[in-house]
Amino acid sequence: MWKETNESLERSFVFKDFKAAFAFMTEVAFYAEQHNHHPDWSNVYNRVHVRLSTHDAGNVVTEKDRHLAAAIDRVFEKYDS
Repeated sequence: MWKETNESLERSFVFKDFKAAFAFMTEVAFYAEQHNHHPDWSNVYNRVHVRLSTHDAGNVVTEKDRHLAAAIDRVFEKYDS
C-alpha cells in the first residue's frame, strides 16, 4: 500500500529476483516518460522503493502522483505472484 504524507507518496515493492524488479522498473519508466512525471526510486536486488511528488508544484502530492501510483500498481500486478 502507498503511504501518503503532504510531501510524497511512498511504497516498496518486492519481486522474485533482480530480473523481475528491473523489468518492472523498465515498464514503469516508459509510462513515466510518456506522462513526463518521473519517480524518485531505488533498487536493491529484488526490492524497489518508489517516492512520488510533483516537483513543479513545490514537492507536494498532486493528482499526477496519484495517477502514476495507480499505473505503477497496475504494472506490479503482472509481477506479484
